[in-house]
Amino acid sequence: MPRRNKVTVVGAGNVGATTAHWIVAKELADVVLVDIVEGMPQGKALDLYQSTPVEDSDCKVIGTNGYDETANSDVVVITSGVPRKPGMSRDDLLETNKKIVSAVCEQVRKSSPNAFVIMVANPLDAMCHVAANVLGFPRQRVCGMAGVLDTARYKTFIAMELGVSVEDIHGIVLGGHGDTMVPLPNHTSVAGIPLRELMSPERIKAIIDRTAKGGAEIVGLLKTGSAYYAPSAGTVAMVESYLKDKKRVLPCAALTAGEFGYKDLFLGVPCVIGAGGIEKIVEVKLDEQEKKLLDHSAGAVKELVTALKLDRG
Repeated sequence: MPRRNKVTVVGAGNVGATTAHWIVAKELADVVLVDIVEGMPQGKALDLYQSTPVEDSDCKVIGTNGYDETANSDVVVITSGVPRKPGMSRDDLLETNKKIVSAVCEQVRKSSPNAFVIMVANPLDAMCHVAANVLGFPRQRVCGMAGVLDTARYKTFIAMELGVSVEDIHGIVLGGHGDTMVPLPNHTSVAGIPLRELMSPERIKAIIDRTAKGGAEIVGLLKTGSAYYAPSAGTVAMVESYLKDKKRVLPCAALTAGEFGYKDLFLGVPCVIGAGGIEKIVEVKLDEQEKKLLDHSAGAVKELVTALKLDRG
C-alpha cells in the first residue's frame, strides 16, 4: 500500500493553523501541527480533525509539543517566530527568530532528513539562510514562501482596479519580502493583454506601492496581529506543487547559484516546484530599471544576512 503524504507545520498560530486547514480541505496530506504552547496544537488539531467528516477529507490531523510524531515528513512548513514588537530593533528580531528557527531546524534535520522545507517565518529571506545553515540540505529542498503571497496581492489589486476576474491576471513579484520587493509590470498581463495597455503608468505605480505595503496595510486594519489567510494559501500552493509534482512556476525565495547575477543568496525568483523541490530557477529578461530594483532588493537581503553572523563552519 502506498504511504500517505505527511506535512508538518511548525507553529500553530494563525498562519500555521490556517495552513493546516487548507491542506486538509484540499486533502493533500496528513498534518502534524507542532507548537511549544501546551494543549494549543492538540486542541486546534482535534478541532480541525473533527471537520473532516463534514468536508469528506480523509486526512489525519495530530497536534503535539514535540517532534516524534513528525518523523519522516514529506514537507515541513516553518511558521514559528515572533513578530516585531514596539521598541524592538530589527537586530533584536533577527536574533530572537534566528534562535527559534535554528532550534526548529535542529529537530527537523533529525526527524525528517528528506523533507522539503518551506520557511514562512520573518524576516523571510534571512530565516531561509538560517534554516539552510542548520539543515545542511541540498539547495533544492530549502525555500521560502513570500513571492506567491506578494504576487497574489499584486494580482488582487489589479483585478480590483480593472473589474476583471483574478483568474485572468498573470504576473510575478520578485526580490526580498518587504518594501524592496519587485513587481514586474512588463511581465504582467490580463488574459494575454499586456497590463500597460490597460492601465496608466500612475495607476500601475500605485498598485506596486500598495503591494509592497500589503502586509502593513492589513496590520494597520487589524490593530492586533497580521495577515494569515493569503500567506497560508500561498504556502499551500507550494506544498501542493511539490506533493503532486505539478511543476508550477512560482516565485519563491530560493538559494541562487548565479541566476540573475546573484550567488549564495536567498532571493525571490521564479521557481519550478516539482517532486525534486526547487527543480529550476527560471530567468526572465529584466529591463535596466527592473534589474536596478532587484539589485537594491538583493542588497537589503545581504544586509540582513550579514547581521545574522552565521557560522559557516
